[in-house]
Amino acid sequence: MSEAPFTPREKLFEKQKYFQNIQKHTYLKGRYDKITSVAIPIALAASSLFMIGRGIYNMSHGIGKKE
Repeated sequence: MSEAPFTPREKLFEKQKYFQNIQKHTYLKGRYDKITSVAIPIALAASSLFMIGRGIYNMSHGIGKKE
């Protein structure tokens, strides 16, 4: 006894044809893939560079030291 598939086979083949014909990188083919693979890493890198820069500035000027 086999279980029915989640989506019809024809619809699956349609989606496969659509994604295989797009001339972009594999990880940028989806609708929101640019957000997850480009925007989030850039935001994390920018915020970490800002925090590192602020820490270096504070250390060099002696700001925020506990007595």
